Amino acid sequence: MSDDEEYTGEGDPEFIKRQDQKRSDLDEQLKEYISEWRKQRAKEEDELKKLKEKQAKRKISRAEEEQKMAQRKKEEEERRVREAEEKKQREIEEKRMRLEEAEKKRQAMLQAMKDKDKKGPNFTIAKKEAGLGLSSAAMERNKTKEQLEEEKKISLSFRIKPLAIEGFNEGKLREKAQELWELIVKLETEKYDLEERQKRQDYDLKELKERQKQQLRHKALKKGLDPEALTGKYPPKIQVASKYERRVDTRSYDDKKKLFEGGYNTVYAETLEKTWQERQERFMQRTKSKLPKWFGERPGKKAGEPETPEGEEDAKADEDIVEDEDEVEEEVVEEEDEEAEEDEEEEEEEEEEEEEEEEEEEEEEEEEEEEEE
Repeated sequence: MSDDEEYTGEGDPEFIKRQDQKRSDLDEQLKEYISEWRKQRAKEEDELKKLKEKQAKRKISRAEEEQKMAQRKKEEEERRVREAEEKKQREIEEKRMRLEEAEKKRQAMLQAMKDKDKKGPNFTIAKKEAGLGLSSAAMERNKTKEQLEEEKKISLSFRIKPLAIEGFNEGKLREKAQELWELIVKLETEKYDLEERQKRQDYDLKELKERQKQQLRHKALKKGLDPEALTGKYPPKIQVASKYERRVDTRSYDDKKKLFEGGYNTVYAETLEKTWQERQERFMQRTKSKLPKWFGERPGKKAGEPETPEGEEDAKADEDIVEDEDEVEEEVVEEEDEEAEEDEEEEEEEEEEEEEEEEEEEEEEEEEEEEEE
């Protein structure tokens, strides 16, 4: 046998024995695993069966409890209806008794009036009985503290009934405790449901109010009003129909109130104020004439501004002066002829002085240019 050939062990009894031993060990181990798995599976099936039985019992017990609860609820409803009917019949009986007593008193009073001597007074002043002629709300307000406490005790005795547990053994006490526990659970469940319902209703109301505000804002914007005009932020306008013009008066309360405030003095003051504002605006919008140059530089000129030709300045100055004169002449109501002549002479003198100053300035500028050249 060469070195290249691998040793397979065929024909070696020891090797065959070892292989058989390994196979037998593996078979044993596999059998143990299978047995353990079957035990575990049987255990799980037993547990599952027990759980199913428990679930079936629980379903049956729950169905029985629901049936008992429905029966109890039905009995309670019948009892409530029966009590309501009995109370109604009792109230009817009490009312009938009161009416009978009132009728008896009226008949007795009529009989007493017939039996009385005719010489006596032909009328009687009967005192009002307590409670007669008063409404239920007034009677409730007139009740004393002791009466209210008594009524409270009576109402609580109807609502909270005492526990009749005298002579109960342990089993009955357990049943009573279980019944009370179920009642508590039921009441707490109803309380929780009502609280959640109230929260939802509050949220819905809040959302509806917000939607209503948005709709009112859009409506006000469409009408050209303030967005908050219809949401209750401002008081509504007073709608008054004029019987002469046959139309709706949409003026606000303040506008109507101001119609009767003040008098001629107020109107005169408003007119003067308006005239003053108009004239002030016209004065502020006037074209301002530039001042004459001083030592070759015009006052008020900013650095970097281009020079304005002399002719344009003079023309603008003349136009401004003429416009100012026209405005002054229009505004003045009464002017004397002498003052007008003096004003004209002064204006002519001013014009002559301005022309002389301009000529002197031109000569000075020409001399400066010649010197520079």
